[in-house]
Amino acid sequence: MTTQASPFRTRFRAGLLGSRTSRLSRKQSGIALITTLLLLILLSLLGLTMAVTANSDMLINSYYGSYRGSFYAADSGLNIARAAMSNQIQNAVTTTACAGWGAGGATGCTSAPLNGTTAASTALTYVTSAPYTSFASLNAGQATNSWPANYMLPSSITGCTTGVTFPTAGVTNPQILTTNGSLTTSYQYTFNYTLCAVGRAQGLQQVATKEVGNLIVTVTAQSSSSTQVTTSFAAFGAFIDHQAECSGAQVTGTMTGPFFTNGSWNFGSGGSYIFTDPVGQVDPNASFVFGSGGFGAPSCNSVSGCDCKNASSDSYNGTSIAPTFQAGFNRNQPAAALPGNDFSQQWAVIDGVGCGEKGTTCNVTAPPAPTSTGSGNDLDTNLKSITGAVPSSSSSGVYIPYCPSACPTGVTPNTIYGGGVYIKDTASISTNITLSLGSDGSGNPTQIYTIAQGSPATSTVITLNIVANTTTVSQTNPSAATLTLTGVPQNKAGATPTEGAMLYVNGTVSSLQGPGQGTASIQDYYGTTISASGSIDVTGDLIYKHEPVTLNVSDTLVAGNDFNQVLGLYTANGDIVESSSYSNGNLEIDAAMAAMSSACTASSSSSICGFATSGHVNTLTIVGGRIESNAHSVSLNTVNTYFDRRFTSRQGFAPPFFPSTTLPQDDINSASAPLVAPTTQRLTWVTWPQ
Repeated sequence: MTTQASPFRTRFRAGLLGSRTSRLSRKQSGIALITTLLLLILLSLLGLTMAVTANSDMLINSYYGSYRGSFYAADSGLNIARAAMSNQIQNAVTTTACAGWGAGGATGCTSAPLNGTTAASTALTYVTSAPYTSFASLNAGQATNSWPANYMLPSSITGCTTGVTFPTAGVTNPQILTTNGSLTTSYQYTFNYTLCAVGRAQGLQQVATKEVGNLIVTVTAQSSSSTQVTTSFAAFGAFIDHQAECSGAQVTGTMTGPFFTNGSWNFGSGGSYIFTDPVGQVDPNASFVFGSGGFGAPSCNSVSGCDCKNASSDSYNGTSIAPTFQAGFNRNQPAAALPGNDFSQQWAVIDGVGCGEKGTTCNVTAPPAPTSTGSGNDLDTNLKSITGAVPSSSSSGVYIPYCPSACPTGVTPNTIYGGGVYIKDTASISTNITLSLGSDGSGNPTQIYTIAQGSPATSTVITLNIVANTTTVSQTNPSAATLTLTGVPQNKAGATPTEGAMLYVNGTVSSLQGPGQGTASIQDYYGTTISASGSIDVTGDLIYKHEPVTLNVSDTLVAGNDFNQVLGLYTANGDIVESSSYSNGNLEIDAAMAAMSSACTASSSSSICGFATSGHVNTLTIVGGRIESNAHSVSLNTVNTYFDRRFTSRQGFAPPFFPSTTLPQDDINSASAPLVAPTTQRLTWVTWPQ
């Protein structure tokens, strides 16, 4: 049976259902929009909150970064101020080498090494003056790309006033830490300070810092030791190889520079002795010459009236001989070895090195002399005249280490490759040398050697120019000629070659002088040693363009006058003769002079290996020192010797190719520059924004 739905029921259901659906849709209308708006508002609030928070963080970080940058800049300023203050105070310490300080100290060592009040005032002025009083950048060097930072050191700001003081009221300042006999060997200085600094990173934001503390500076004398050291003979104010006991009293007066003898020093009663530098001798006994013999008088070495005693002073019959040794009197010392010959100086001309006293270059124990005869001899192989002639071709002449052409491997034609000039001389031909100053077209200083030989004289003029790096040789007789070589003579004995010329005369120097009395002849920046196989006769003044030391009893270095200018005179077989060609009879020699070798025997005659006079010299002035095998009697009224203190204050400084020896250090320097040790004590430290 088939059932058919009623149309009414179908319509009823349809109407009923349709009406219900319509009612639900009207109740939910707009809810999505509201929800979306609420979400947008919420997200906007969250975004705004995040933006505000981020901006606040940026502002805070910027402020913090700028503040910290300013703080670090101010703190760096304090470090700079502290270092500048300390440096100024340390620079005020006297650098004179002293074994100690006190009334009995050496020259320059009789008072404390530092004036604390003056040093504090100098330091305060320095840190409160330009450029520190204006902002300066710290962005330099490796800090170029770092955070911007500037600092300044004000003399006074709110809450801080810069000050450096050396307190003395109610306190012992400086304090004496150590002593040696009557001398103070260590001081401690205490300085009070207040330092102010302002830092700025970006904009106008600034931070101020203040530091209060103490700077403690300890100054300690540095005594030398008995350690064996190699030193140039130029480091002696006086040296005598053969000096027997009671052989005659030394001249009285003030003596500067180290004194040493391989024998015994002899002191007399005719005046006072003051030795400013170490005095040493091999003999354990010093000789005290009282001069009066007779019954009961002391006697030594068969000399009545002379006492030999292991002491620094002596007395007899109410007479005392008590020299003042400001830097010590060292007896029973090891002997100083002397060079055996001048072979080193001859080799120095050829190669700029020299064999040295121990044969290190020639690789033999006893270095031989350069060969002068036979095929391929050393002189002919390495030396040429201005015309290219070799030494064996003539009995005299001037020869230079250069190669005109067809040179060995490594040698450039017309380039000087050795250390100087070789001058050949015979007994029948006199050699006269004149030193003088010169300059090139640009005003650069030059050193000129004029060498005249024979009669009529063959004149050779050699001009050294270290700026242009040239050596010019000109000759006027027998025919005019000029030769310009690349390079100048060099001392190649050290790690780095330096300018240094050796003029070696194979014979006697009949005359050595400058251009005239009182006229400078030794140029700044040039070093020269003149050596001869025979005697060297100094007939005129040899004077530095700038004197390196004061020509008075203080004998101190002249600030700003050290230009490496130096002259040495050396003979291993003859005398250095002093003779004045001037009407007043005076003579000045600015040089370290040595007439000695181990081949020279003890002699009291006026023959060889010492200093002699030709005629009478009124006043002899020496700026340097005298080194000799034998002390001779000379005809002099007055001798003024001013030791060139560069030879002991500058390690290794000496005339080029000058002979050397080995001695205990305390025979050359009784002390070295004092040790200065600063220590900072920070008491308070404050920082605040400004």
